[in-house]
Amino acid sequence: MTQTPTPATPVHWKVVVDAADPHAQADFWAAALHYVVEDNSPLIGKLLAAGAVPEALTVMSHGRRAWRDLAAVRHPDDPYEEESGTGRGRRLLFQRVPEEKTVKNRLHLDLHPGVDRRDEDLARLEELGARVLRRVEEPSGSWVVMADPEGNEFCLH
Repeated sequence: MTQTPTPATPVHWKVVVDAADPHAQADFWAAALHYVVEDNSPLIGKLLAAGAVPEALTVMSHGRRAWRDLAAVRHPDDPYEEESGTGRGRRLLFQRVPEEKTVKNRLHLDLHPGVDRRDEDLARLEELGARVLRRVEEPSGSWVVMADPEGNEFCLH
């Protein structure tokens, strides 16, 4: 008798972005994507109270305790762990690294607000600190290549 294979459980993932200032990057991308900055303060408070982590690993951000070297944003409608504040869906994690960005990204985000909203979103993203690198016009379509405040490329379609 042949058995029907059990479907594999999808793998949970996140995109991790190296950053000089993870909190500034999280604020930019939360505003750019209409996401929310994760609130890890309940977990951090528990760990500090238990003496499991030193206070030097934390900073104050948005009036609450946050990890010094990590900040994440998540889609507001996706599930998250209440105890840790960690998103379980669409999520970007920014981690502090000592070196500056020096070359073109090998991976980037494409933002698709819709053709009717592209100009409005372009202006909004520039107000948030992004800059236009170039405009692309091809038979297959047009888009704007932009850079976030730390120089990471992304495309606005």
